[in-house]
Amino acid sequence: MPTSHSRARVASVCAAALTLSGLLLTGMLAAQPAAAADPAGYPDVRINEVTSSSNDTVELHNTGSTAVSISGWKMSDDGFSPQSFTPSSGTIPAGGFVTFNSPKGLGDSDKLVIYTSSGTVVDRVDWATGKAKPAMARCGGDGSGTWVTATSASTFGASNASGCPSSIPAASRVRINEVTSNGSDTVELYNGGTSAVSVGSWKYVDSDTSHAPVSISSSSPSATSIPAGGYVTFNSTIGLGDNDSVLLVDSSGTTTDSVTWATDGAKPSDERCVDGTGWFRTAATATLGSANSCSGGSGGGTGGGGTGTGQLLGGGGSLTSGCTPEAPSGSGSTPTGTLAWPGGPDVTIADNVCAFTTSTGPEGRDLSGLAFDPANPSVLWAAKNKNWLYKLVKSNGKWIPDASWSANGKQIRFAGGSGEPDAEGLTVGSNGHVYVTSERDNTKNTAPKDTILEFDPSATGSTLTPVHQWDMTSQFPQLNTGSKDDANLGFEGVGYVPDSWLTANGWVDPLTGTAYNPADYPLHGSGLFLAGLEWDGSLHVYGLNSSGTFTTFGAIGTGKASVMDVTYDAATQRLVATCDNTCGGTHTFMKVNASGAIVPDATYTDPEVMPTDNLEGFAMAPASTCVNGFREAVWSDDGIYGFGSGSSSYGHALYSGTFPC
Repeated sequence: MPTSHSRARVASVCAAALTLSGLLLTGMLAAQPAAAADPAGYPDVRINEVTSSSNDTVELHNTGSTAVSISGWKMSDDGFSPQSFTPSSGTIPAGGFVTFNSPKGLGDSDKLVIYTSSGTVVDRVDWATGKAKPAMARCGGDGSGTWVTATSASTFGASNASGCPSSIPAASRVRINEVTSNGSDTVELYNGGTSAVSVGSWKYVDSDTSHAPVSISSSSPSATSIPAGGYVTFNSTIGLGDNDSVLLVDSSGTTTDSVTWATDGAKPSDERCVDGTGWFRTAATATLGSANSCSGGSGGGTGGGGTGTGQLLGGGGSLTSGCTPEAPSGSGSTPTGTLAWPGGPDVTIADNVCAFTTSTGPEGRDLSGLAFDPANPSVLWAAKNKNWLYKLVKSNGKWIPDASWSANGKQIRFAGGSGEPDAEGLTVGSNGHVYVTSERDNTKNTAPKDTILEFDPSATGSTLTPVHQWDMTSQFPQLNTGSKDDANLGFEGVGYVPDSWLTANGWVDPLTGTAYNPADYPLHGSGLFLAGLEWDGSLHVYGLNSSGTFTTFGAIGTGKASVMDVTYDAATQRLVATCDNTCGGTHTFMKVNASGAIVPDATYTDPEVMPTDNLEGFAMAPASTCVNGFREAVWSDDGIYGFGSGSSSYGHALYSGTFPC
């Protein structure tokens, strides 16, 4: 449970992220004015994959929430002569895919343009020689990811993730960041990567297919390189209209990014929020050459991550007696290089108002760690700081306590039935037991008690005592100062990571310096546990032995100033370290690198519509729950503050959004 003292200490530094294969965002929308006959939602249809081998197959993906008819649509190659094609289906369902074989041969170096039946350009992609063999695919998010050469052409009709390379070139971090069509017709590029990128031979073009691409270096002012985290601006020499687009291609002639805007959408400018990764929106003030203001409304242009800024839905209700929301403290900035939320823009308040008041926490606050049950993903486990455990199930779109387990949650104790664990994080082990971290005993809150407690959820009674308890307090003397604030900076989250992931990815055992061999630790079960330390954002790796002892494998840096929750996501094959408003509300996805170390791979913000609060819990549903390409993500607000008194979120702890499958 973070304090003002802790947040002031840790909010200053959060790390820039690398690019996560399978999740990065980009996109392109309609390149010409939409005619009345264009079907609703047509800008949500994206070219997702194309191959110039054998059958010249094309895949389209619907990124929207409603089905789109593509009846009568056409395509062209670099000759820009539209021709009919026969898709696998005349309608693309929400989140769905259709494929077709190009009626025109697609060459080693070519273009693909998709048109509606009225001739409106829907999407376009260009590629250089060999780039579409075995396939050219969007990686980092179907329909919105960056274009790269895939490792295989086996994903047509399905998500591209399995065919994407393990890493994406640094140049793919260069994004169109802001554009204006107010006369100066200026384009701003932003480099969200960690190294400079040469763009002297890169080109751009608008939606007019009669225009030839123009080099950035020949425009004014001339630009040849973008430093890491830096900006470059130039004025378009081909003009930008009220309803237009910009397509950016690299030195090989391959598409890297694009943006399209509707009439007057780029006046005074269209800007990404946040820089380099967020959705485009019409700005109140142009900020060319510097960080975007993000002070305008939604609408205008799109591309690079969605078709709007989303809505916060649901919520409301009057506070119950004693229920007392608490404003967030210790807010820090979003790290440089952070990517926009890759899921849907809408978020729903997903609990009843003041739903988690208890005898030891009548104010209703302090719901913290969250974890879906992998064996039963209709169950969401939640820990409340003042020694409570909840088994939640969905009812009418809200997560509520499972009355068959306990309508009011169950109290948890330390070994022997003593004390009040300051329960923060939780995870579900391979045995189905719930493992909870505690950083203090709330009856002695000036002293740290950094422990992991194993509970059998099938145990009867209203109070649970641990099957096993592992105490790591002595490893963190910096927390034992006699200050309750320092004692409150211990184990904030915990995640169970299966041995199979560690061995398959070549994790090197820090104790032996060789490939991790689970057989070396016969009492630890079938996975390791990573506890997140709020003090400095580090993850501490443990093997929890059935004898009650534990093996310490050392610490892992997350690149974050703090960490509030830890989870392993089997769908993305990543470990996720969550930081609340201390780091701007972000999630760092981590992988095993080529050297066998667990390292940060990419960091993502929360959805734009979320409050920047003490959102301490984060969980993603298993891939088995996916519907139309998305699955549920859930957040918990420790302070139940939302957007403050009078808002629909005031007094609510849980938020539900979506994340790609």
